[in-house]
Amino acid sequence: MTPEEVGRIVRETRRAHGLRQDQLAGAAGVGVRFLVELEAGKATAQIGKALAVLAALGCNLRIEPPRMEPPPGTTGHESRK
Repeated sequence: MTPEEVGRIVRETRRAHGLRQDQLAGAAGVGVRFLVELEAGKATAQIGKALAVLAALGCNLRIEPPRMEPPPGTTGHESRK
């Protein structure tokens, strides 16, 4: 997911809730300028503040680590030395 996609989701969800940017910024405890930049897809947005905005909107963020496959030619059950 790109910063632009996150910004689009935040903007669309905010609008769906009928919130202005200043209302959401206040609910999330962030500045309006931060929210404007987040919705614009600014890549340097602070993750803590972005998470606060997502939480204020009721959004869930799910991060899954990549599935680790055993190296080719192994079964994944070899003992480690």
